[in-house]
Amino acid sequence: MRILIQRVTEARCRIAGEVFSEIGGGMVVLVGVGNDETREDVEWLAKKLVQLRIFDDEAGVMNLSVQDVAGEIMVVSQFTLHAMTKKGNRPSWIKAAPEAVSRPLYEEFVSEVERLLGRSVATGSFGADMQIELINDGPVTIWIDSKSRE
Repeated sequence: MRILIQRVTEARCRIAGEVFSEIGGGMVVLVGVGNDETREDVEWLAKKLVQLRIFDDEAGVMNLSVQDVAGEIMVVSQFTLHAMTKKGNRPSWIKAAPEAVSRPLYEEFVSEVERLLGRSVATGSFGADMQIELINDGPVTIWIDSKSRE
């Protein structure tokens, strides 16, 4: 399972031109589910996300978590995080899990983040054609893969 985290000052998800969800300061988290993901990947990534210290403290050092700053989170499914681009110029999605596997794990991830955070998070709509508008703060963008755990 892969997540791409962007620290934001605000974000919104539009579907068919209408605002579906929006947040103020916090994180936009794009989630890609691969073929070999498990509940363990969900739990590890959710904990890592909620505890990740990417917000500035009073000294201007990234030392605070989204919980510490009472930030908001938007979680959006994005199978393209599993794109394979080694051969040719057209990405392959063979490593992205099919909906029957990815939707339940995505939903478990959202639930686990909410449980750890102690409040609800904004989401996109799984499988929808979405437009995500955000203002990346910093910019801070972090990639985490549950299989490499770096």
